[in-house]
Amino acid sequence: MMHIIDFHTHQLDATDALISVSPQLFDPQHNRWYSVGYHPWQPLNKLTEKDFDLLAQCAAHPQVLAIGETGMDRLCENDLDIQAAVFVRHLRLASTVGKPVVVHNVRATQDILTERRKAGLTDVVLAIHGMRANANVARTLIDAGCYVSIGPRFNPESLLVTPLDRLLIETDDAPVSIDEVAARVASVLHLTPEEIKKTAAGNAQRLLIR
Repeated sequence: MMHIIDFHTHQLDATDALISVSPQLFDPQHNRWYSVGYHPWQPLNKLTEKDFDLLAQCAAHPQVLAIGETGMDRLCENDLDIQAAVFVRHLRLASTVGKPVVVHNVRATQDILTERRKAGLTDVVLAIHGMRANANVARTLIDAGCYVSIGPRFNPESLLVTPLDRLLIETDDAPVSIDEVAARVASVLHLTPEEIKKTAAGNAQRLLIR
């Protein structure tokens, strides 16, 4: 039975987690759950139709619960138009297979929401991983129907404006446990770490099992 507390990690041996990998590294193990996609830092201009076919094959696997991470990053070297095109291809695939998208967002909130709207894919649910932006950005994303995943480093003001039913927690690639992340989040929200983990797991269940 699926039980995901850590919504986003790159640790391949993680348990109770959604493990993010590229299609080329997808090697499903027993009782593990995955998101699969092309990260905006990868050499996106070198992706071929064969690469996207592989992504589609992975997306159909029953242990793949989400597409990504994908998204847009205004601080990386890849051309923003190429990032947008690849992001939209992930959205279209997510719409086809009926799965949410794990989004990498660096100073690109309006770009991401605009591309989703232009593509007519506002029904695709986005989970913004590693949310560290300010409260205004958080409100914009929440108003657009997004979930917000909080990692070890975050803006407390953003956390405070995030509804509990949109809250996820993650370790990403940080050398901390999900228990420590839950404790940091709990201290801001004046809840217990166990309450945070239970809330995050319930939200992940609702988001990923559709």
